[in-house]
Amino acid sequence: MALPEGFITMMKSCRPSWLATLVDALGGEPSVAVRLNTGKTAPGSTVSGGRRVGWNNAGFHLSRRPAFTFDPALHQGLYYVQDASSMFVGHVVGELTRESGRPLTVLDACAAPGGKTTAVIDALPQGSIVVANEFVAKRAAVLRENLAKWGYPYVVVTQGDTDRFSSVGPVFDLIVADVPCSGEGMMRKDDDAVSQWSESLVAQCSRLQHEILRNLWGALKPGGFLIYSTCTFNTTEDESTLAWLADEFGAEAVEVSVDGSWGVAPALAGTMPACRFIPGLIEGEGLFMAVVRKPADGSSSVALPVRKKNKSVGKQKAAGQVAIPKDIAGWLLPEWPADIKVDGDRVVAVFRVGGAFVPALELGVIKGRDVVPSQELAMSRALDRSRFNQVEVDRATAIDYLRCEAIALPEGAPRGIVLLTYGGNPLGFAKNLGNRANNLYPRAWRIVSARPAQLPEPVRLS
Repeated sequence: MALPEGFITMMKSCRPSWLATLVDALGGEPSVAVRLNTGKTAPGSTVSGGRRVGWNNAGFHLSRRPAFTFDPALHQGLYYVQDASSMFVGHVVGELTRESGRPLTVLDACAAPGGKTTAVIDALPQGSIVVANEFVAKRAAVLRENLAKWGYPYVVVTQGDTDRFSSVGPVFDLIVADVPCSGEGMMRKDDDAVSQWSESLVAQCSRLQHEILRNLWGALKPGGFLIYSTCTFNTTEDESTLAWLADEFGAEAVEVSVDGSWGVAPALAGTMPACRFIPGLIEGEGLFMAVVRKPADGSSSVALPVRKKNKSVGKQKAAGQVAIPKDIAGWLLPEWPADIKVDGDRVVAVFRVGGAFVPALELGVIKGRDVVPSQELAMSRALDRSRFNQVEVDRATAIDYLRCEAIALPEGAPRGIVLLTYGGNPLGFAKNLGNRANNLYPRAWRIVSARPAQLPEPVRLS
């Protein structure tokens, strides 16, 4: 692969000792890694044949890239395919929150497709609230699906420009900003990152990064932390942006502990500490990450405003159009208490976290006199699966289900709504009619790739 000459010239001007190593590595194969869902897998779980990622105990390097699409465990949210470098955000969040131990309010401002968001979720104290925002509508839909599969109930997905956060006031304890960048760190896995690169793109990205950070800074509580990251190498988008944050807002540098054996490189310029992940020095793709703190001014914490009740809730109840079965509240485990509401044709669980913010989980959709449980509920860690008849299926049937195809359940399977499981873990709901079963998997989530004649080997969890 021929790298842009301008990129090489720009990096030479920074005099990195690892430039030759980087150039050689970018001509090789990209790395492959997965991270286990610590909320759905047993403590100490591993990946067969995987090598643990140094900075994330739930992460594992793989020697080859499996056909992830045809692995039900991926769709069940048991693991996430994520570059090992990106998993470092979990280590950072763990360091920042270890001493407080209290639930936090967190914003992931540029969140799609959700890898860093899920890593943040698993590193936060239990009960923390996460708002995951994405600018592009199609990417927001992917983000929503991935976070639903991850199953953490206290997460809300929003879609729009970060300027929406510029006027909300200081409400977040922690903001993660993995900002749009020139993508130099992706050059060995994305040909477009090579073909589109130019110095003008670097300048354009730098301006956008400043705009995003300016939008976000007012939403951070005094004393709160901002994690800034890019998947690029140049100092314009990295160290220079940190310096701009310090000059513009008085952002204070925060050092993150790094084990010397990990191979993480330091900042290339300036005085603020940072972590650089350089292919060839580490087993992963390019990443820059740094942490800053908003100066404390003695202000008290500000809670997120309570979401206004949807008017359709009151109208539906007043009209008496729907009678919610009393046992629906029992679909959730007791440790996730919630109010049950009607929102249009949906039944949702409203979690009152600390009396301040109310993320909602879709429990089901109203169909006539019935409420059909949703895939979001099936994937949620809050699901009390004992409330449903469960039917274990084999891998072939699981793939048929995930393709939204007709499925046949084992003889003697209970009639009506059943929770399908694969490998002992929830897969989704179906309605068993006896001679056939109605597939209730969301069509928007279905596997569309052609099914191979022989299913490839899945990722083995143990």
